[in-house]
Amino acid sequence: MSEETNTELTHAAETPAEGASASAMTPQELDVFSEKLIQAMKTVFDPEIPVDIYELGLIYKVDVADNKDVTVDMTLTAPACPVAGEMPVMVQTALETVPEIGKVVVNMVFEPPWTPDRMSEEAKLELNMF
Repeated sequence: MSEETNTELTHAAETPAEGASASAMTPQELDVFSEKLIQAMKTVFDPEIPVDIYELGLIYKVDVADNKDVTVDMTLTAPACPVAGEMPVMVQTALETVPEIGKVVVNMVFEPPWTPDRMSEEAKLELNMF
């Protein structure tokens, strides 16, 4: 995972249901799967800014369960963003292209508010913010 972003990636180990077998991912498998998730999210761009949502710091948290269900908390650059209703669907659709992914849930959150400080160095360079 990029050290330049403020995205939190967590592995939510699940307690299997009675009679079910646990299939926990190894740390290496989680790293590979996480990188695939990041690459998928990097295909989604804010339509008003020529930078992907991951590098913009719009992805706050990604939880990965043992069964590869994924829950994402994301935000927008502004609550009144014209694509507020479309952006979570765009992220979900991009993530659903990752092989072996389970259920995908994308939550829109506005706390804490997004600021340019969340942007990666790559995004700041792209937008000439130095």
